Amino acid sequence: MLTSISPLGERARGQRWGVTATAYVGGSLLGGLSIGALLGAAGSGLSHRHLLAAALCGAALGLDLRSAPPTLHRQVDQAWLSHYRGWVYGVGYGYQLGLGVVTIVTSASTYAALALALLSGSAATGAVIGGGFGLVRALPLLALHGAHTPAALHRTAAALERLSTAAGRVTVGVLGASVALLLAAG
Repeated sequence: MLTSISPLGERARGQRWGVTATAYVGGSLLGGLSIGALLGAAGSGLSHRHLLAAALCGAALGLDLRSAPPTLHRQVDQAWLSHYRGWVYGVGYGYQLGLGVVTIVTSASTYAALALALLSGSAATGAVIGGGFGLVRALPLLALHGAHTPAALHRTAAALERLSTAAGRVTVGVLGASVALLLAAG
């Protein structure tokens, strides 16, 4: 899906990549802000938040170390690419990505981020957590900015695939550090 929104693909559809990419990043940020704020507000009455957050991050760490997390097997609708303007599917795809759980989840860190938003106990703090999550989820799209030819798109997609292993290791490290920090704070 990511490589569908490239300068090459957008030019072929008569769209401008900059407009679509901006809408995508903005939509992902908005999706993250939305779900984070809702979860933060919903968690305002919970107690023992630090310990619960540490436990949930630990569970996510365990899932990421063992296998793929449980997920829906749903992708965004590819037909949007030929039916709507770039900014429309950019916002739509981005928003779904920013929500985190309405498409395929590849790392349990998604669940950890949403749990942390819930356990923040605050709509504002939840929005910050969710917004940061949504923004980070959208950033790989920006790596496609130079993919104006099929060969460049292929090289960039291959490079992103190679980086995904390193990103997985970083994610596991961040989850481990989060568990330690939350236990220390709790």
